[in-house]
Amino acid sequence: MPVLLYNQINPGTLQHLLERYGMVVKGVAANNPIPGSFWQPPEAGLVGNILFVRNDTPVHSALHEACHYICMDQHRRNKLDTDAGGDYEEENGVCYLQILLSDHIPEMGRQRMFSDMDKWGYSFRLGSSQAWFELDAEDAVAWLRRYRLIDDDNRPAWRLRQ
Repeated sequence: MPVLLYNQINPGTLQHLLERYGMVVKGVAANNPIPGSFWQPPEAGLVGNILFVRNDTPVHSALHEACHYICMDQHRRNKLDTDAGGDYEEENGVCYLQILLSDHIPEMGRQRMFSDMDKWGYSFRLGSSQAWFELDAEDAVAWLRRYRLIDDDNRPAWRLRQ
């Protein structure tokens, strides 16, 4: 099964989810370049608080880039254009949070996110995103809690890193 694409979900669901973080989702016409796309189209792009997607953008890419915005500090957020940057710990936090947020998109959910992340080529020591999430992500959880991005029950706290 191919990865889930933006045109296969209700776009209002993604917009509503990301509005909670002060983000805006903007569509890009088919075959046009995606502003702020670090990996190049069809991967999602970030410029400031705007997440750019096309119909062929993978949902996992949209959530990953959105989670970079959520997980970066305000200084980086203020000058964000294409390259979200961040260190190893932040990248792990981003991956963990995108899995949590996938549960808020009915067409996606956690199991589909695990599958799509593995298909795209995310690499984890235990060989799969699910094994990492369930057995090896203590550092990501600690990082997200440190910045109060998830609560003590590992649910999104609906706030940006300060």
